Amino acid sequence: MIHDVPSPIDFRLMSDALEWESTAMSKRPSRIEFFSEFAAAIKAMPIPVTRVLELGSGPGFLAESLLNALPAISYVALDFSAAMHQLARNRLGSLASRVDFFERNFKEPGWSHNLGLFEAIVTHQVVHELRHKHYACSLHAQARELLVSTGSYLVCDHFLGEGGMKNGQLYMTVTEQCDALLNAGFSNVQQLMLKDGLVLHCAT
Repeated sequence: MIHDVPSPIDFRLMSDALEWESTAMSKRPSRIEFFSEFAAAIKAMPIPVTRVLELGSGPGFLAESLLNALPAISYVALDFSAAMHQLARNRLGSLASRVDFFERNFKEPGWSHNLGLFEAIVTHQVVHELRHKHYACSLHAQARELLVSTGSYLVCDHFLGEGGMKNGQLYMTVTEQCDALLNAGFSNVQQLMLKDGLVLHCAT
């Protein structure tokens, strides 16, 4: 039986969302480098990218970076927290006109319904918020169904092991993360960046 690892914060509460927003970038300043790598990977794709989906979009850090770097894209921001969506709207300002916000929990059936197809799906520091690594493969398989045939899935999360995290229920090793993507039906998985306890993979 899978027992979820309790979360120390509730992102649906504005107070908790604000606290996380205020410290996230200072705790991991390398997030900016990862955001640049996301943008570079999308720019390098062999197809034009017009629609991007972010899973667990939070207060809009990654969305702001990608919308500025990729002026031709429209964006779908999916998060289970209305508070996070409000923070994202505030952060994005006029950029929010290119964003559709969906309040959905990707642990619930049907979260992916009626979103359409995307050339790129991105997620940053979110997979572990499933609260057990057992759920990762299912999430990745659902994401794959939302990609066009030549699309890319860019997944960044904490890893288990030296230089990373210690909870083996919540976090996966770099190898486990790669295997979860392959087991979800992706045929090619490449590691793009590893730094500061995080790893970014591109799956196609």
